[in-house]
Amino acid sequence: MKTKSHFSLKYGIHSPEAIVQWAVDSAYPYVFLADINSTGAVLAFVREAQRKGIPAVVGVELRNGRERMATIIARNNHGLNELNVFLSQFIHQGKPFPRELPHFSSCYVCYPIERYPIKLKEHEYIEIQVHDVIYLNLTYKKVPRGKLIALQSMIFQSKADFNAHRLLRAIDHNCLLSKLEKEDQADENERFMSYEEWRNNFVDYPEIIERTEALFGRCRVNFEFGDDAKPQNPTTYTGSIEGDRALLKELCAEGLDYRYGVVTDEIIERIEMEIEIIAEKHYLSYFLITWDFTSYARSKGYFHVGRGSGANSIVAYLLRITDVDPLELDLYFERFINLYRKNPPDFDIDFSWKDRDDIVRYLFERYPHTAWLCTYNTFQYRATIRELGKVFGLPKSEIDLLSSGKFQFDKLDQFSRLVLRYSKYIQGLPSHLSVHSGGIVISERPMTWYSATFLPPKGYPTTQFSMMEAEDVGLYKFDILSQRGLGKIHDCLEVIAYNRPEEPPHDIHDVAHFKQDAKVRQLLLDGKALGCFYVESPAMRMLMAKLKVETYLELVAASSIIRPGVAQSGMMREYILRHRNPERRKEAHPILLEIMPETYGVMVYQEDVIKVAHHFAGLSLAEADVLRRGMSGKFRSREEFLRVQEQFVGNCTKKGYDQKLTMDVWRQIESFAGYAFSKGHSASYAVESYQSLYLKAHYPLEYMTATINNFGGYYRTEIYVHEARRFGAEIHAPSVNEGSYECMLRGNALILGFNLVAGIEASLVFKIFEERNRAGKFRDFEDFVRRVHVPLEQTSLLIRIGALRDFPEKRKELLWKAHFHHHKNPQRERSIELFEVRSRHFELPDLEEQEQEAYFEQMELMGFPLCNPFRLLQSALPAQHVKAVEMESLLGMTVELFGYLVAIKQSKTTKGDLMNFGTFIDENGDTIDTVHFPESVRRFPFHGKGIYHLRGVVTEEFSYYCLQVGWMQKLPFQQDVRYMELS
Repeated sequence: MKTKSHFSLKYGIHSPEAIVQWAVDSAYPYVFLADINSTGAVLAFVREAQRKGIPAVVGVELRNGRERMATIIARNNHGLNELNVFLSQFIHQGKPFPRELPHFSSCYVCYPIERYPIKLKEHEYIEIQVHDVIYLNLTYKKVPRGKLIALQSMIFQSKADFNAHRLLRAIDHNCLLSKLEKEDQADENERFMSYEEWRNNFVDYPEIIERTEALFGRCRVNFEFGDDAKPQNPTTYTGSIEGDRALLKELCAEGLDYRYGVVTDEIIERIEMEIEIIAEKHYLSYFLITWDFTSYARSKGYFHVGRGSGANSIVAYLLRITDVDPLELDLYFERFINLYRKNPPDFDIDFSWKDRDDIVRYLFERYPHTAWLCTYNTFQYRATIRELGKVFGLPKSEIDLLSSGKFQFDKLDQFSRLVLRYSKYIQGLPSHLSVHSGGIVISERPMTWYSATFLPPKGYPTTQFSMMEAEDVGLYKFDILSQRGLGKIHDCLEVIAYNRPEEPPHDIHDVAHFKQDAKVRQLLLDGKALGCFYVESPAMRMLMAKLKVETYLELVAASSIIRPGVAQSGMMREYILRHRNPERRKEAHPILLEIMPETYGVMVYQEDVIKVAHHFAGLSLAEADVLRRGMSGKFRSREEFLRVQEQFVGNCTKKGYDQKLTMDVWRQIESFAGYAFSKGHSASYAVESYQSLYLKAHYPLEYMTATINNFGGYYRTEIYVHEARRFGAEIHAPSVNEGSYECMLRGNALILGFNLVAGIEASLVFKIFEERNRAGKFRDFEDFVRRVHVPLEQTSLLIRIGALRDFPEKRKELLWKAHFHHHKNPQRERSIELFEVRSRHFELPDLEEQEQEAYFEQMELMGFPLCNPFRLLQSALPAQHVKAVEMESLLGMTVELFGYLVAIKQSKTTKGDLMNFGTFIDENGDTIDTVHFPESVRRFPFHGKGIYHLRGVVTEEFSYYCLQVGWMQKLPFQQDVRYMELS
């Protein structure tokens, strides 16, 4: 047979695992997979075949569009590499496959019976399918009989499979099902046949059966998977294992001076223990490669954060891969690597979004066998409904109805029911290849040893298999991720260097110093962390207020407690209660309190699951780690996770625990599913939080400038501009004479960047600055247009936003001059003039302009005004009204406040009703937090950005004050004065 899996995208129907099971059930002596132009399913296919004890034969079917060119069959692993090299070459170049293939030393090549070379090489054959047999003595009587191989294409198991295939083909060709051409789909007879049925179809040609089985008997591709898999990353970094070990020890010794003032026996013992395990697990090169590219980053002045469970390693800390001291936080190395743990280590390294591309370039140039990991995007139910609706030719209104789910099934017509039926059928099938957000694999062997590669837009080879298969076969990925928080820290240091060179900051990597900083502690206590990494959101600000966070360890806990897993289990509230009230801690189960004293018997971190499973339920460390991994969701369906779940409950029963207690603990574990952080991960986040808090506490204007320039954070740019104003910044519009493309800080003057102005062309702005740097500032409009050619549309935008405000002319006079100039001068690049020629001067009448006009221009071009938005209200606020700072003294009272909307978070009650949490700022810039229960949401919904009149009851929980809104109305702004009729 020649099967195709659903990794023949928008063509095949069944998974590689299902095909293997079918072959076993059908009594085949082997199972052969040849997907179309793809070998991405090979690892999963071979793994399942080895597990089921059936020989796996793998290959690829080459197609140019709808035309079958050949089938390549790998004789062994070298043959798989050979065909992957060939396949990758054509995929990368986008070339069609040739009609005659080159020589393959470890593969067989089978050409279609209707088209094959006149002279076949020794390793080349002709494939014949069941429907061709009757033509052997007619159409194909001249075909060389000694070269025939029976390769029956098998794709479908049922009529429904065939229908789903046709629908996938219609989606792929973006056409109506009725318009799908026969040549663009498989034949209905390409169905799965049992081994006996397949043989019976060739009963008159026993020599073909014998030749086919003999050929497949010579083919075998094998890999080691799971527990048997050896690391496939580079074997060594230095060229020898002894050299790797010596280098790792040397680097740790160098790191001791930087990280620890005093070296203790505990530190030395921990280092030696970790290096022993790292060496025994063959991870020396993995650590050294990570050290290599993070060292390169430091040499370039790039910032990075090593997070995830890698922060549990003191070796990683000494190599400066992470900035978390595992001894300080009692992080045990076994969470990251242990002799029982089968899954590989996984360093997640965050870089600034501006620097990450250079790190990726470095890795691909430094290590020859490097590739991105791919991901397979799958068909999602609602999206598939829309795709199938178009395929069936349904009108948009019906597609919208089906997609919304708000219909009565018995009132639907036949086609709508088919759409729903096959949407469920297709749901979950791979749709198209994508690139993993950060996963890069570096291999000892060429990546083609495992699969062909393709080239996404960035031009780096990318595997056709996913992270799951990579891990199974022993390829351990490096997660090279990007975030804007690191960009803010890096850019802030640059702003400090030019704006306050006389006050250099403390070493940004000396986090121990920041933990003792009084100003940082006060920011945490006050919850005034807007702009700071991970701690600025309303939810985090609320949690910090409730916990009264003021230390590093408390922030580490808060970073994990905020995650949905802890919050949804109800344990976030319980943790707060136990944190604030020591008496409450006595209610914890004694065993749980003994296991997790630091978190008062509440599971907060991923490590807590391992602790509870091991100490509470009596699971081995290996079993407990399977349970911990199951929380990620990736492995939740695997049999081993289900077995561990049963063992957890069974062990608790044997220990005599009350069933309610057992199930309560199990539900806590389940609620973590995919959300809980490892403690090291939370600690890494907290390190970056402290770095940003330090910069905001001591260099607030510089830090807010960097925040605006990185477009990073929970809030929109306007809120960060507002925050800068609160800290004393004078906000100025972009300027051709004083500003830059990004925001510039000159003393307390924050000059916004042209990158905030809609419609301004970056290339033009850089051209203006190039001329300014060459010949100095522009004196007036005539000097500007003489030195730089700017199209009228762009000139108009510059004038409207106030970028030419340094010139003697007013804004409306400038607009008049711009139109006059461009009318008189052709639209061409100006050459530099040796002598200045002044144009004729015109006396213009005084063109009246109101202050508000500039604000409305700013709102149109930047999305916000450079004034307090309350100045633009149609009617002034009442002289006496409640401010945010007064809420604490008005607890339980119904009050009225006025707030400018900052953010809305939607949520649902336990009954599924919609409720909202709002964040506003009042006239003074202080924060108002609101809660809107379902009745309030229905009666008084939000109407977009603006100022709202709020009425409600002031409530409090754990020192966190909030307005429970019962009535709300959006207030109108003044009429846009630019379009008012003159009286």
